[in-house]
Amino acid sequence: MIPDELIGDEGVVLGGMLFTLVEPHRGHEVDYHRWYERDHFYSGCMEGPWLFAGRRFVATRDLKDLRDPASSPLIDPVDAGSFLSVYWILKGRFAEHIEWGTKQVHWLHDNGRMFPHRDHVHTFMYVHRWTVRRDPDGVPPELALDHPFPGLVAVMVQADEGADKKAFTSWLRDELLPARVAGTPTALVTGFTPIPMPEDAPVDQALPPGMDRRQLLLCFLDDDPRAARDAVAGLPEAVAASGLGTVELVAPFIPTIPGTDTYCDQLW
Repeated sequence: MIPDELIGDEGVVLGGMLFTLVEPHRGHEVDYHRWYERDHFYSGCMEGPWLFAGRRFVATRDLKDLRDPASSPLIDPVDAGSFLSVYWILKGRFAEHIEWGTKQVHWLHDNGRMFPHRDHVHTFMYVHRWTVRRDPDGVPPELALDHPFPGLVAVMVQADEGADKKAFTSWLRDELLPARVAGTPTALVTGFTPIPMPEDAPVDQALPPGMDRRQLLLCFLDDDPRAARDAVAGLPEAVAASGLGTVELVAPFIPTIPGTDTYCDQLW
């Protein structure tokens, strides 16, 4: 069910996203990358209604080695997932886009336009809830996928069972993150909560237990995450010390370079 606040027409406002982390099978890295970049990125997503931005990212072997903690209830093993695609959906049009996307991907399956040699690691729809910007007049979230940020860090946080979820969110948004991004390469943090995929969605992934207490934070960096490790260093410890929640995944990525096979030989 689409939340009531996503129904309406409010202009160009970020309403939600499709977050899809995928692992190509070994030996099929280039073929997968070319299929996705040259076909599916557009035919499966960008040409659809109400989806207004998209960008692809990659985790090379050295970036996977920076994932934290060493194990995660969301990704097993924690270094699974090399290619990440993120798409912005217009607020008020979430349901319409999901309906189109479900029918479109079924059509692509039926017409031999899909790629079998890959696994979905974490593919879910998310609702945008809040944003923290380092600079008062910095890049707005609606432009984050178009701005040439050289790094992205995906952070999954979970409110402790029994904790006040609203208090946890307020603490993250109003206290912890504004202090942490000040003077750092982290220019923008967007917070999202998950919703189930439609029952007839081609991607069959059940929401893991506790997803109603989880939030996915996308941290957009002004630097390569390998050179800006301080941007998220100590975040799990800081969240744990609050007594309100935990960090279940910190995963850095860099953008792919469209039209090239760069990084395809650096995944393993």
